[in-house]
Amino acid sequence: MSGLNLTISRRSALLGATGAVAGAALLGQTGQVLAEDAKAAASGSQARLPFARFKIGGFEVTTLLDGTASSAEPQKTFGMNVPADEFAEVSAASFLPADSFTNFFTPTLVNTGKELVLFDTGMGEGARPDRGNLRSALETAGYTPEQIDIVVITHMHGDHIGGLAEGGNPAFANARYVTGAKEYDFWSKLDPAANGGAKLVAKNVTPLAEKTTFLEDGGSVVSGITAMAAAGHTPGHMIYMLESDGKQMVLTADTANHYVWSLAHPDWEVRFDMDKAAAAQTRRKVLGMLASDKIPFAGYHMPFPAVGYVDTVGDGFHYVPETYQLRL
Repeated sequence: MSGLNLTISRRSALLGATGAVAGAALLGQTGQVLAEDAKAAASGSQARLPFARFKIGGFEVTTLLDGTASSAEPQKTFGMNVPADEFAEVSAASFLPADSFTNFFTPTLVNTGKELVLFDTGMGEGARPDRGNLRSALETAGYTPEQIDIVVITHMHGDHIGGLAEGGNPAFANARYVTGAKEYDFWSKLDPAANGGAKLVAKNVTPLAEKTTFLEDGGSVVSGITAMAAAGHTPGHMIYMLESDGKQMVLTADTANHYVWSLAHPDWEVRFDMDKAAAAQTRRKVLGMLASDKIPFAGYHMPFPAVGYVDTVGDGFHYVPETYQLRL
């Protein structure tokens, strides 16, 4: 099983800035990165990692970096219900600046051996070049959009459904679709003219309804992939349990949107959680399960490659990034 792959396609939009460095490669486990042209001028930005691959029993799990976004004033998004000095103290203890942050957007591809199942689609073509690069990441990982058999939408925020369309056509021409019934019902009943989220659902999701299976809690995508209700972030937000050959992984989607300011402090409010009390309750339930059962997880907004473990610390939790456990 290959490890973390840093190879970047020349066609990839992930590089973002101009420059002569067209790619980079991780050499073994050393972390040494070689530029193609050592005399090239500094580009001012870091080449982003397009994919990473893991083994869960007989499943091959590939996380795909759609892109990143850097913003100022993180407490307008995270920890909205705590004093500024507490936010700053917690940030400093984790070596994080309290005045800026970077967010990651990472769909996940599961190869079951029979099907290629893609979870979420990134932000789509309108967000390029910084985001919307799922297609490029797929290419670098050795796949094409036409090979995707099933697209699962965990919830219908724009950074998860934006990539469903490309050039006015379905981005995954041969796929069928799976999403939560409660999630679709909520968004489809809103007025697209009055709600930006509903407008994007009407544009990207509704045209695919005839090809979509709508799941309830406990529903099966395919053998070994089970939906689990995790409401709060959105009314029908779902996470997914992967099970193969006695091994498990949970795709937690947006249950926790930051590894410190959300996961470590599950009661801290997140701006994008539509029901903040329910979201906090869901975080405690899901993170508690991951910690007690020592199950690895992939989180859509965790630092790339977005895979790790959860440990308990006092009344909260601690994120432990995967290093090589799932790539032996």
